[in-house]
Amino acid sequence: MNNYTTARADHFIRENKQHLCTDYRLQFHLMSEYGWMNDPNGFIQYKENFHLFYQHYPYKPYWGPMHWGHAISNDLIKWSYLPVALAPDQEYDKDGCFSGSAVEKDGKLVLMYTGHMMTGPNKDIDYVQTQSIAQSEDGVNFEKIAQNPVIPASLIPTGASQKDFRDPKVFERDGKYYVVLGSNDGSGNGVILLYRSEDLQHWTFVNDIARSDGSMGDNWECPDLFQLSDRDVLVMSPQRMPSQGYDYHNLHSTVSMLGRLDTENGIFDYNNYEPMDYGFDFYAPQTCVDNKGRRIVVAWMDTWETEIPTQQGHNWAGAMTLPREMRIVNDKIIYVPVEEIKAYRSKLYELLDFELNGKRNLDCYGDSYELEVVFDAAEAEEFGLMLRAYEEEHTLISYRLQDSLLRFNRERSGIGPKGERITKVDLRDNQLMLRIFVDRSSVEVFIQDGEKVMTGRIYPGPESNGIHIYARGKCRVVSFRKWDIL
Repeated sequence: MNNYTTARADHFIRENKQHLCTDYRLQFHLMSEYGWMNDPNGFIQYKENFHLFYQHYPYKPYWGPMHWGHAISNDLIKWSYLPVALAPDQEYDKDGCFSGSAVEKDGKLVLMYTGHMMTGPNKDIDYVQTQSIAQSEDGVNFEKIAQNPVIPASLIPTGASQKDFRDPKVFERDGKYYVVLGSNDGSGNGVILLYRSEDLQHWTFVNDIARSDGSMGDNWECPDLFQLSDRDVLVMSPQRMPSQGYDYHNLHSTVSMLGRLDTENGIFDYNNYEPMDYGFDFYAPQTCVDNKGRRIVVAWMDTWETEIPTQQGHNWAGAMTLPREMRIVNDKIIYVPVEEIKAYRSKLYELLDFELNGKRNLDCYGDSYELEVVFDAAEAEEFGLMLRAYEEEHTLISYRLQDSLLRFNRERSGIGPKGERITKVDLRDNQLMLRIFVDRSSVEVFIQDGEKVMTGRIYPGPESNGIHIYARGKCRVVSFRKWDIL
């Protein structure tokens, strides 16, 4: 057995967090206190506060035997760190406490997670995964139950991978507990499995509720199933999904499906699927419902198998997206930044109703801010924004009228990964509305009131604080507003 414990992790973080390099640390997004962060886990509002756990290796800014980091917030924007919640300290999870979820039961905060255990020398093929429970009376200190694992490998059905069996998301419906799990069929197609329980400890397999048709990746991770308005929504993260037109150009993707869940027979009926984000860095999203009835989603704001500059001497890696409210409008899911972010606005800079033809360097600067910009295309061929700009360095958000395509280009964004992501956007009454959040090393672009979102990490130099607006041909800027976010 290894010697990982939560106490050891907490002690290490306390002793070493002063060694963080803060150059790219974000101001209004959750990061690990030290070390590595990936998937959000256990996202829940419990006793009035939001709890967000996360995949965490506290000792280095690289993936390692997974722990669960833990943070708490009363407004989804400013987070406080709590002690590490889970460490891989049992035989059934000795090589990692992988992703999972949280539910409240009898006043206790209950976590369900995947225990990862190596069975041989090859880490890529020699492993088994099972599902276990930890619970807490105070929402801070967690104890793994004696009955673990509560869903052993023996309950994996025929026709599903006998090793890729992970990321439980628990929900209640009609007085029973259900959990969805990510898997594959062993032949290159992702699968979502559904289980049912009366008590969170004794589970029976119901059915595989969704299965790839061969075009949606070879393994499905991090499923989440919930009700939104009068529909059911399944979200999940397909691995190695082939690109489709302008969509799904990352190695791993995220999709949402609107449909209906038949819990009795374990059938999820849906007609189509859509990307949840059209940018570079959005993976493993997880949702919760709050006491206002909002369905809120947060995701890991990085991606696998790509360069993360803060791994080189900064002692941390990974961040979460800004929490977004999911709504259904005209039979489509839209994503809106949570209302609470507005309380952190300061120093409004505003320009109204001006003509633009060429580039204009605006008299406003910053590295952590919100923009709200409305363009009227008028006679322009192209228009857009250059963010975190200095000399040749900038991040480009541009729109071309000829093909109705919005581009997020980070070829000149600084160090780190490059590239461009493109998505089709229809103007409304000839107008484009953008709401953009820049936070030191991240950009999130909400398009046309959240019809689409594009998210990406950037790593510009400290002097790159300019904001430029431009057009090729005449356009009109209906409004330009900038707030610092503190």
